[in-house]
Amino acid sequence: MTVNHGFHAVMTAQPGRGDELVALLLDAPSLPHEDCVVFLVSRSAANPDVVSVAEGWTSQEAHAGFFAAEGAQAFVAKLQPLLAGESQYTDAVPVGGKPTF
Repeated sequence: MTVNHGFHAVMTAQPGRGDELVALLLDAPSLPHEDCVVFLVSRSAANPDVVSVAEGWTSQEAHAGFFAAEGAQAFVAKLQPLLAGESQYTDAVPVGGKPTF
């Protein structure tokens, strides 16, 4: 499958709740989704409460459709109490590297 649309989020957990945030993200409903080709969770080496998610989707439409669905909205609602402040979200278009899997 080819990644045609990317998404990146940086979230800061409530103090000391980074482990909970990571555990929830690693159980995300997008992981088994056929249009989600890449799902990478990482943490800041300097602050374990700062967590990043990088996703690669087959299309922007597939990504938008997934997050418009009830299951994804319920998942996002579970994330909210763990977060301190607003998360940073960025859409991306792959331009190099090895975008096919």
